Amino acid sequence: MKIYHIAIVDDDINIRQIVEAYLQKEGYVTTAIESAEEAITLEQENPPDLWVLDIMLPGMNGYEFCRRIRAGSETPIIMVSARDEEVDKILGLELGSDDYLTKPFSPRELVARVNRALQRWKQMKSHAEQTAISALVLDKEKRLVYSFGEEVEVTSKEFQVLSLLSEHPNRAFSRDELLSLIWGFDYFGSDRVVDDLIRRIRKKLDKIPLETVWGFGYRLRTLEGTKDE
Repeated sequence: MKIYHIAIVDDDINIRQIVEAYLQKEGYVTTAIESAEEAITLEQENPPDLWVLDIMLPGMNGYEFCRRIRAGSETPIIMVSARDEEVDKILGLELGSDDYLTKPFSPRELVARVNRALQRWKQMKSHAEQTAISALVLDKEKRLVYSFGEEVEVTSKEFQVLSLLSEHPNRAFSRDELLSLIWGFDYFGSDRVVDDLIRRIRKKLDKIPLETVWGFGYRLRTLEGTKDE
C-alpha cells in the first residue's frame, strides 16, 4: 500500500506543527517547510504527492509557487490563507489549486480534504495509466515506437531517451544525467541539446506523460501503463 508524502508550506511554525501532527496520525509522511524557495528544492529532490500551501509566504508567495508547480505537474494543491475574499479563492483555483481553506481552520477538516484530494488524484492517475497502455509501445529489438497502434518515426537519440525513461518509472533524470547516459561522458556541448530533443519527442508523441521537473530535468509519468516489447 502506497504511503503518501504531504508537504506543508507555511511560515507559521504552530500551523506547521499542528498540521503535521494530524496528517502523521492519519498515516501520511510529511515534510514541513516555511518558504516557497525551500518548496522548489523539495520538488526537485523529493516531490510530494500533495501540497498544503499557504498563500502569504515570505519571498515568493503561494500564488507564484502554485503557477510554477502547474507548469510541469498536476500534483494536488490545497491552498490555505487568512484571506477569505472570494477573489482570493477564485485566483487560487484559476492558478490550478484543487481546494482552498480559510484560516483558522479545523485540522480534521484539512485531513478530510487531503484524503478527498488524494482519492481524486488516485482515480485520475488510474484512468491515465489505462489510457497510456496504448499510448506508447517500444519494440526494442526492432527499435520501433508505436503510439495508439501507429508507428512513429524517431531518431536513434529519441529512442534511447524514451527507452531510458520508460525503464525507470516516474524517476526524474537531470539534464546532466541524460547527457552522460545518452550522449556519453565525453560530450562537452550545451545541455540545451537535451531540451531540444525532449521538445521533438513531445511534438511527435504529444499524448505521453513526459513531464518537466522545473529547474532539474525530465521524467515520464504513469508508466505502469507503458509497455515494452
